[in-house]
Amino acid sequence: MNTLIIVESPFKVPTIKSFLGKGYKVTACKGHIRDLPKSKLGVDIENDFAPQYINIRGRGDLIKELKKEAKGADRIFLATDPDREGEAIAWHLSKVLGAEDGKIKRISFNEVTKTALKEAVSNPREIDMHLVDSQQARRILDRLVGYKISPFLWKKIKSGLSAGRVQSVATRIVVDREKEIRDFVAKEYWTIAAKLKAEDDTVVAKYFGEGDGKRELTSEAESNAILKDCEGGVFEVVSVKRAVKRRKPLPPFITSTLQQEANRRLNFQTRRTMMVAQELYEGVNLGESGMHGLITYMRTDSLRVSDDARAAAKECIVARYGERFYPKTPNVYKAKKNSQDAHEAIRPTDPSLSPDMVKGKLSNDQYKLYKLIWERFIASQMCAAEIDTVTYEMVCAGHVFRVGGSSVKFAGYMSVYDDRIDDGDNEDCLNTLSLPDLREGQKLDLIKMLKEQHFTQPPPRYTEGMLTKVLEERGIGRPSTFLPTITTIISRGYVKRNGKVLVPTEVGEVTTQLMLDTFPSIIDYNYTAEMEEDLEKICSGERPYESVLKEFYDVFEKQLTAAQDTLAEGRIKIAPVETDIICEKCGCKMVERVGKFGKFAGCPNYPTCKNTKPLDGKAPAAESTAPTDKTCPKCGKPMVIKRGAYGSFYACEDYPTCKSTMPIVKELGVGCPKCGKKIVIKTTKTKKTFYSCEDYPNCDFSSWDVPQERKCPNCGSLVLKKKNKELYECFAKCGWSEGK
Repeated sequence: MNTLIIVESPFKVPTIKSFLGKGYKVTACKGHIRDLPKSKLGVDIENDFAPQYINIRGRGDLIKELKKEAKGADRIFLATDPDREGEAIAWHLSKVLGAEDGKIKRISFNEVTKTALKEAVSNPREIDMHLVDSQQARRILDRLVGYKISPFLWKKIKSGLSAGRVQSVATRIVVDREKEIRDFVAKEYWTIAAKLKAEDDTVVAKYFGEGDGKRELTSEAESNAILKDCEGGVFEVVSVKRAVKRRKPLPPFITSTLQQEANRRLNFQTRRTMMVAQELYEGVNLGESGMHGLITYMRTDSLRVSDDARAAAKECIVARYGERFYPKTPNVYKAKKNSQDAHEAIRPTDPSLSPDMVKGKLSNDQYKLYKLIWERFIASQMCAAEIDTVTYEMVCAGHVFRVGGSSVKFAGYMSVYDDRIDDGDNEDCLNTLSLPDLREGQKLDLIKMLKEQHFTQPPPRYTEGMLTKVLEERGIGRPSTFLPTITTIISRGYVKRNGKVLVPTEVGEVTTQLMLDTFPSIIDYNYTAEMEEDLEKICSGERPYESVLKEFYDVFEKQLTAAQDTLAEGRIKIAPVETDIICEKCGCKMVERVGKFGKFAGCPNYPTCKNTKPLDGKAPAAESTAPTDKTCPKCGKPMVIKRGAYGSFYACEDYPTCKSTMPIVKELGVGCPKCGKKIVIKTTKTKKTFYSCEDYPNCDFSSWDVPQERKCPNCGSLVLKKKNKELYECFAKCGWSEGK
């Protein structure tokens, strides 16, 4: 039987092909092929919020090809990603392909492995319309919020802004934290410690309080009084507490915890984490073993682990560390109440493939992330660690001092994944100070008293990982939405990165306050979380999606009408953002401007001074007379950016007296295979794109095919993607190819 399998990503195609025998053809739809139109709302509010889908522009040739392949197939398996969005894409495909009833089936798999593929192919099913309706409801909600509120923001603040059901709440979280920091009032407190002699050793004990409990010292006078009481006094050990604490391993990763740990441990931004995880999931070339998906599906909130995976983990643990490191009863982790629990946790597909075994086949980022996932999963299946702890309590003049320490008795899971650095508040596990063996009633000599002044610190700003954690804890968004939410609020200019932390811009703060005043429900934490619960009820078939949308719109429409009445109050003015760029014509700090071609730096004295400069390496939206790093090849003067009928170009500053010009080309970030210089993107007069060495024609490398960042696995040469085809070939023609 001739079977057509359609997946989302073209990078899965060669991996899946290698697992299936004859009779199977695998192709990719490259994500969504239908969506709501961009030019209008596309939702019939009066007709139960019926969506008006159209084929996505630019996908016509792909749809024709898919229809052609479908026509020649005996059966069609839609193998899009195993989540609600993947289910919706499969449903759209079924509508577009127009195959007869019974010919199209849905298959899903949590990992791209031979076993998982064969299991999925053996158990095809119908498309789950509850999942589709849940995704449709989310899409329609986002469209209603975006298309109804955004025009209001353009009129009230400035053009180019957008509103979103989840992104607006995420922005509010960052804004609220900034307000906490601004409103924070530091409080003074003091710490006291006693350095004591215990026979041939010393101990530093911290002041704890009095006999009736813990006491905070809020002034130097309080501290001095205690120092005076203890000076020259005798310290007596009144309590010795020894215990063995069992420290249980953390569960395997879900999407949010993976993003948090990759951000904290590897310094990966959320986008980088998910991009690398996608590569590990879709498949990596392991040489003689062929293509192999190394991890399970990476968009999940489930902590479930299959029996087969648990058994494979046990075999790996016992072989590497011994029987003692595997628990008598396997570790089982329960997901949170609002978890979809649709897939397993993120884990290696084959635990026997340790990071060191595949290191040579992975990029640096792939290796780091796979190592993190592998270690976390293996550790989650191991025995708890056992930690010896001791706490000494001393008394002098009625004042209580304490000191504690710990040492690892049995490493357990910590021999693979030491998570003590994850719990900064776990003092017993962090304090590994070696303490002398003291006994109750023992007298200690005072060497000296120590005191130090402190001030409380404001709450920290959010990193991307911390923001993901807050979104998850509040029930806002889902694993698949964390990345696009954070990306959107940054790209829209509501939030900016300052090193690793996120800081709201003035636009973000003004927009958030306006949303709070006019659309309080849209930006309310609890309301947004309740909406996520309603979407889950659609998913489980408890509620029809039309009723959820109607409840939302009844409230939303009233707020929208009231918001329109505020337009008469006028526009909210926002001061332009200053840059560090100095205008060499008038000496002022240039400010960010937005033109039809994007952001650029402009002189604040415009229109008196019309000087502009590029931002972030991009050409400005207006003509720039500022010198660039280019030099005129004819007269040696600096070149500036000019605008012409066909776009921007470099021209001699003496132009048009000196008519020397150069095109502005975009660098691809790939080295030329012939001379090592950069490859640039060029355009012909007929607007066709090709690639050439920046030193062309001195170096004659040029290609219509797209140079890739990866190297040929056989000879290490450049890899080219054939234009308009899912085919990759070695530039050196060594015989290696991949794809169709």
